[in-house]
Amino acid sequence: MKVDVLVAEIGSTTTAVNAFTGLNSATPALIGQGVAPTSVESGDVTVGLKEAISDLKVQLGVNDLSWDHMFASSSAAGGLSMTVHGLVYDMTVKAAKEAALGSGAVLRHVTAGKLRRTDIARIQQIAPKIILVAGGVDYGERETALYNFEMIAGKVPGIPIIYAGNIENHDEIRLIAEEFGTEVFYVENCYPCIDQLNIEPTRIIIQDVFEKHIIHSPGMEKIHEMVDGTIMPTPGAVMQAAKMAYDTFEDLVVL
Repeated sequence: MKVDVLVAEIGSTTTAVNAFTGLNSATPALIGQGVAPTSVESGDVTVGLKEAISDLKVQLGVNDLSWDHMFASSSAAGGLSMTVHGLVYDMTVKAAKEAALGSGAVLRHVTAGKLRRTDIARIQQIAPKIILVAGGVDYGERETALYNFEMIAGKVPGIPIIYAGNIENHDEIRLIAEEFGTEVFYVENCYPCIDQLNIEPTRIIIQDVFEKHIIHSPGMEKIHEMVDGTIMPTPGAVMQAAKMAYDTFEDLVVL
């Protein structure tokens, strides 16, 4: 049996695959779903995926199953946990927070202003997959973002940092990152001027960094070779689906 699309969702506990047909017709349909336990702990997530596909074959009553395209999302390996640190809560912090949520990240800690020792301790405890530092409109306040970046780079090593603040800080951020061996990703300011949010570039880079992280889960590189496009964070995939549904149906509620 051949289907148009197979969509896999590799969760922290369960892997599900959904088969779709008729996507180029007036009557597209979800024809079946297979599920199996996610196999991160066994050392290879492809085991759970293959078992879910086998379960789908049973549900469809077929021995062979092929597909034209395969897509996947994942929240395995703890999902995309993040902390966000900006200047003023109603301005840069709000912009950074919206960008993070729009990407499918799970926000574990959000701060405004200069980080305190208790904030650093909290970040160390959380051990997020990614940290987002913002602060200051372009060519505006500089010190808070620089201070926060240096504090995190020095006290919470080994975690990639996305810098989405005042672009005037880029050169100094680069020097700090080199000093501490910090992996840093630069993106346009998420709050470049007063009352202007610019969250899309940050959302995109968060998903890119997520994919680079998730690919290190055992067996995930094999799944990456199987799918068309990227492996999205599951919450981000839901967000993207909601946007597409809104374009067609307008008002909707996502549960």
